[in-house]
Amino acid sequence: MARKRGPCNRMTALNRMTALNTLRIRLTRTLVALAVLGAGLLPLDQVQAGGMGYVLLASPLAQFELITLVPFHYGTWYLDVTNSTLFMAIAVTTVMYLFWTAAPGANQGLLVPGRYQAAVEELYGFVANLLQESAGPKAYVYFPLMASAFLYILSGNMLGMIPYAFTVTSHISVTLALGGGLWIGTNVLGLESHRAHFFSLFWPKGAPMLLAPVLVLLELVSYNFRVVALSVRLFANMMAGHALVKILAGFAWSMLQVGGAVALVAVVPFGVVFILTGLELAVAFLQAYVFTVLSCLYLNDAMRLH
Repeated sequence: MARKRGPCNRMTALNRMTALNTLRIRLTRTLVALAVLGAGLLPLDQVQAGGMGYVLLASPLAQFELITLVPFHYGTWYLDVTNSTLFMAIAVTTVMYLFWTAAPGANQGLLVPGRYQAAVEELYGFVANLLQESAGPKAYVYFPLMASAFLYILSGNMLGMIPYAFTVTSHISVTLALGGGLWIGTNVLGLESHRAHFFSLFWPKGAPMLLAPVLVLLELVSYNFRVVALSVRLFANMMAGHALVKILAGFAWSMLQVGGAVALVAVVPFGVVFILTGLELAVAFLQAYVFTVLSCLYLNDAMRLH
């Protein structure tokens, strides 16, 4: 014969159900917070011990701030080691390690290289073919320069996809230095190869003399704008992509904090964040490719004056 539950038993069952629901909600929020934290979208100090209360997301632009790691200055010269300096060094070290570890197999003359050596050789061949198709076989002497630029940018972009890493190419100062250095180098090459005839690059063939002032001015502006095209394109794409991912992640997290049906809808922006992360990986490679292609084309103009 079943016994009837008294008021005390009913209250105990209700308290257990309430406690289980509270625990389930807190576990869900904790797991989501850890997932977002692993993606590098929440600062570490925002994950509270125990219950995951309402948190205040940092600015999407906070990930681009320079942080001084080792202060150092001599007089008026400030040579601080920042997070940007650190990840530049990591990017260069990564590229050097990539080829140094693949070199032993290549030096041994293995007929069938391993997977790692084959991947490095594919990168080598990719840049070599890119340079030959864009600037011709005579430009192969500048292969080390173009390969270094491509691999450095690619390494910096990919490192920026690691949670809590710093994307060096998201700063205009870095991309402007890269683009400006290549632009100055192509000008020096053109002047050394063609002397005064190099300035014929700014005068379209067959143009009337009456339009000379206007045409020369337009050509000069267009030519000097190349450094802007190289630097701003890389900087803007990397910065905008990372900021967009964090904005959407913050929006999804805010919806999750509301709870109820709104929390279920938060699955949609979280899914978009994962899709955008995949697209960002593609953009990281594509921007390194575009930068190298344009640099090869500018090199071809300096060599052939067209």
